Amino acid sequence: MSAYKIEQKRLLHRGREFHFVSYEGQLANPAKDLAAVPPGWYLMQSGKRIPVMPQNRDATAEAVDKSLIQWLDSHVFG
Repeated sequence: MSAYKIEQKRLLHRGREFHFVSYEGQLANPAKDLAAVPPGWYLMQSGKRIPVMPQNRDATAEAVDKSLIQWLDSHVFG
């Protein structure tokens, strides 16, 4: 059983609510030609998971929020 703990954040930005979820990384699978994926944050939207940024377990909650908001400004509102 994995020791990874999923985190969730709901951020209100520019009058809209956004739901982010952290997911555990995955090892590379050469047989299926899949590269390794580090743990990361994903935006959940319309039943889809959109990669946002790698997860840094040492970052404070405020730093993570700031990075997610910067991503929203660049990719959603940019």
